[in-house]
Amino acid sequence: MTGVQPSVCILVLNWNGWQDTIECLESVFRLDYPSYHVIVCDNGSEDGSLEYIKAWAEGRLDVALPKDNPLRHLSSPPVSKPVAYVEYDREQAECGGDRQDKDCRLVLIQTGGNLGFAGGNNVGMRYALARDDFEYVWLLNNDTVVKPDTLSHLVQRMAVKPDAGMCGSTLLYYDKPENVQALGGARFNKWLGVSRHIGLLQPADQPVDALHIERRIAYIIGASMLVSKAFLQQIGLMSEDYFLYLEEFDWILSAKGRYTLAYAPASAVYHKEGRSTGGNGLAPADRSLVSDYYGLRNRLILARKFFPISMPSVWFGILASSLNRIRRRQWKSLWVVVKMLANPLGYTADCSQIRRSRK
Repeated sequence: MTGVQPSVCILVLNWNGWQDTIECLESVFRLDYPSYHVIVCDNGSEDGSLEYIKAWAEGRLDVALPKDNPLRHLSSPPVSKPVAYVEYDREQAECGGDRQDKDCRLVLIQTGGNLGFAGGNNVGMRYALARDDFEYVWLLNNDTVVKPDTLSHLVQRMAVKPDAGMCGSTLLYYDKPENVQALGGARFNKWLGVSRHIGLLQPADQPVDALHIERRIAYIIGASMLVSKAFLQQIGLMSEDYFLYLEEFDWILSAKGRYTLAYAPASAVYHKEGRSTGGNGLAPADRSLVSDYYGLRNRLILARKFFPISMPSVWFGILASSLNRIRRRQWKSLWVVVKMLANPLGYTADCSQIRRSRK
């Protein structure tokens, strides 16, 4: 890329996942894009994550990867250290921090608790908006690694599609990089409240038509989501009603057609799906109880907010799921449904049961 490039704020949310986060950061700091800074928001981790991330930035800790890892080259050997960083609490960050910290390539923010996907990322976006020194925010999952040109392709796609508010990447499975997890985003069935990733499991080397994909996308998947400053200023931040899942769709539905969605096929992101939540693309029997809870509950929240006519059919789908759990004798997951039915549109749940999923 030539000329002065728009500044990008790369926002990575961490929750008890410092090993994944430092591997992600090693790949991020290899980007060929010339104008970016990185924010890591820690959502009240209890595993000492921020101390480990600081140790990595100071050069006292390296990423440990097996030599036969096919993606090892994206995060090894280590980038030059130290990486200059500054640390803020939530209050300091949301006020824009210290305006003299421009030389710091890495900003660490302690949000003060587990605020969920939207809540944690919103803290980082408030920091960026308070400083007003960016043109795009790139929301990137901590359980990902990226290629050096991943961000460049996102920005290029947004440049040729000025009416777009968000742009997605080609998501590939970290453990099976030859397979697609999603081509930018997902489709959504409002009558059942369920989504399906576009391109799921197709070969990574299969040609794709970006325009065709963009016409099919209902929302960009949050594992890699480039968002314009104009979108943030006009539409606002993500709804914090959901905690996990469907925040991205709520966000674009809130825009009410004022922005389109973009997809950059050559922007490759390798995703360790389900690492933090024990859910998202896993089979129902393998999901964590809390992941399962939010997956069901949020279908109702989204339907009530945007598709009230579909509420009866969404309820029917959940009840049908309950009958399948009884038939399969999945008693623990059935209890999740009972708990959800007791408070179907409540906005809180006990997150202590979330387990880390290792494939």
